[in-house]
Amino acid sequence: MATEDKNRASAAAILPLVGGAANVASIAHCMTRLRLGLHDRSLVDDEALKALPAVMGVVEDDTYQIVLGPGTVARVTPEFEQLVEEDREAAPAPGPGGPAAVSADDLAAQGAAIKAQRKAKNATPFKLFLRKIANIFVPLIPALIGCGIIAGLNGLLVNLQWLPAVTPALAAMASGFMALIAVFVGYNTAKEFGGTPILGGAVAAIIVFPGVANIDAFGQTLSPGQGGVLGALGAAVLAVYVEKWCRRWVPEALDVLVTPTLTVLISGLVTIFGLMFVAGEISSAIGTFADWLLSNGGAGAGFVLGGLFLPLVMLGLHQALIPIHTTLIEQQGYTVLLPILAMAGAGQVGAAMAVYFRLPRNESIRRTIKSALPAGLLGVGEPLIYGVSLPLGRPFITACVGGAFGGGFVGLFNQLGDTVGSTAIGPSGWALFPLLDGNHGLGSTIAIYAGGLLVGYVAGFLATYFFGFGKDLLAEFNVSQEPTPSTVAATGGPAPATTPGPSGGPDSGGTDPGSPAKTPAGV
Repeated sequence: MATEDKNRASAAAILPLVGGAANVASIAHCMTRLRLGLHDRSLVDDEALKALPAVMGVVEDDTYQIVLGPGTVARVTPEFEQLVEEDREAAPAPGPGGPAAVSADDLAAQGAAIKAQRKAKNATPFKLFLRKIANIFVPLIPALIGCGIIAGLNGLLVNLQWLPAVTPALAAMASGFMALIAVFVGYNTAKEFGGTPILGGAVAAIIVFPGVANIDAFGQTLSPGQGGVLGALGAAVLAVYVEKWCRRWVPEALDVLVTPTLTVLISGLVTIFGLMFVAGEISSAIGTFADWLLSNGGAGAGFVLGGLFLPLVMLGLHQALIPIHTTLIEQQGYTVLLPILAMAGAGQVGAAMAVYFRLPRNESIRRTIKSALPAGLLGVGEPLIYGVSLPLGRPFITACVGGAFGGGFVGLFNQLGDTVGSTAIGPSGWALFPLLDGNHGLGSTIAIYAGGLLVGYVAGFLATYFFGFGKDLLAEFNVSQEPTPSTVAATGGPAPATTPGPSGGPDSGGTDPGSPAKTPAGV
């Protein structure tokens, strides 16, 4: 009961600071963030929100995002939704005594600049497409995590030869979702692209139906699951377009019978005799390329991937990796890319610790670091990114350097034959340990990943301590006063955490990239 009261109190504290129920257009959440669609952005009190104990930071993208952390956000969101509904039901009818309406002139004066900047930066066709992809896969992350941890537990019990009567049941729990993941991808894809979700799921179900093994296409016999999530995504998108075409041309009296039939029939035939083969070849190529890349250029590839992941998150481009991760998990049982990308979070933690020691007089920043470090160690990087390194500027670059060295370390061992992978996407940092898997036993896999984190921490710390601060930056910030947004701007660094920018959820973990995530978290 105490936990429920705490979550409701957090929701109640957030609601008035975002302009009240009347200002909330939509509510959703990813792995770490409460995502709100708002009517008037100017009604939000950013500083008061960031001061709430439950809030780790705020990010503005296509939605206003309040970082609450994994677990917490899933509990606060229902309470927030209930409060919004209660406030709307209790709101007085428009008229005398009711709340004053916001005029169009007020909206234009207060929010035009912010909205224009946000649209210019984030509403490009490519980024909108990536957001759709993230919205398809991010809702699947909780199941991927749960099944991944059960798979790891089952593997451990099998290796130790413990509880042999239980392990088959655990194997069924871990594998059941992955066996049908194409159906969930098809359902979410149709929903995201404006079609009937169940029709998208019905067409995608063809891919995993055992009976396709009796069908020949392109001179070869199809295999159940061939094409995987990529085939399911393509099949569901095709189903949406077929359905929309039918809605335009089929008479309304026949729509309920003809449209679903033609949608499944046309999309299904194209899926069986085209998409399954093509998507299967693409999926195989992705797995082959990932294995080749890390086998032949592991250290270099890891260095580049680990170093560039934080900038990719800032640009929202990390969302393009979500279907790649999922394809690798479906094919090989784990993704070899996520443990490398997770090193970006290690570099971020090391950089934040260096900032703590380099600014001994700035109690405000040091308090932020102390409160955000535990979340950073568990793979929730937004508080450190938006509250510390990004506003300071140069420490964000040195955090990327730390991530590069950590990624290079893990990549090197992949090149030497010790594959390190994750059975799910979303978590990173210490939270990724239960999801680790590899080809040389769990002990070796854990040791390599832990070594990569240590390298990332140390490299991020050293790079930031020695190269993260110029004389002007130290003079400006190493003082006993609260830094203000104008002070940050004077340093030439990036804008504060509330500046409009792309989301971080595979997530991560994205995590989420949407989000990346959430996006998966991954940072």
